[in-house]
Amino acid sequence: MLDLDPNRPIVEPVGAATVIVARHAAASGGVEVFCVERHLRSGFLGGAIVFPGGKIDAADRAPEWAALTSGVPTRARALGDDAEARAFLVAAARECAEEAAILPIVGDHPDHDALIALQAALAAAERDAGERFRQRITREGWHLDTSRFTPLWRWVTPTAERRRFDTPFFLLELPPNQRGQSDQRETTKGFWEQPARLLERWERGELFLAPPTSHSLDVMARAGSIEALRERAEHHSMAPICPELAAVEGQTVLALPGDPLHSQTTPVPGTEDGPTRFVLGSDGRFVGQIVR
Repeated sequence: MLDLDPNRPIVEPVGAATVIVARHAAASGGVEVFCVERHLRSGFLGGAIVFPGGKIDAADRAPEWAALTSGVPTRARALGDDAEARAFLVAAARECAEEAAILPIVGDHPDHDALIALQAALAAAERDAGERFRQRITREGWHLDTSRFTPLWRWVTPTAERRRFDTPFFLLELPPNQRGQSDQRETTKGFWEQPARLLERWERGELFLAPPTSHSLDVMARAGSIEALRERAEHHSMAPICPELAAVEGQTVLALPGDPLHSQTTPVPGTEDGPTRFVLGSDGRFVGQIVR
């Protein structure tokens, strides 16, 4: 799943965005999240259960987006100036449309059928999906409701990885009249599930979760509601969480800032009550541990 090599030349991470789409679970009173399974042939995290997301496309930086979006949330400005922060938000919206057929629009939200049509058009565009997305938004007279994205936290791929991404995670409450659907290309299935149940399936070895995903699910499970997660986000830094590769007694370890094995001695604010490292077990799972 991961391609870790401490001896490879370090590459600069590229900007990306991940979106945790959440809805209230009527039956339990809790929260459910929309997840997708990456295609086994994907070059990064093939077969993993992830949230919709992907890297910034050149077209996501087009200046026209300033007039096609509702604004930049204050916390998103930690990602750069307004133009740079907007590129992350546009990428988040586009990837949601591509991988999940979900899209926040100012005013009346497009319904499921309209978004399935948009998803198909973006799939047909392939490498020009970013530009096709902007053209479609313009033609429909839509404005992306980027203010609905709540910045949560930000992960950067370890330097030992071949492909590296600088990825803020955003929370998006499911817009009305939308339900989500996998694109059946980059992802092979899409489904709604409660965070705690996903973690239980992961612990039983039924699915693979990368550390940022399991960490996010753990935070959501403890928050218990969309409102509580938004409140927690206000106290979570947007400083990058960049794991560092280490080895302890023959075990592969990804140490987080604040762990004794990490070069950064203090944890990223907001992560103090979570694991300080992830240890690779014999079953292929990275399991969180706390070491102070």
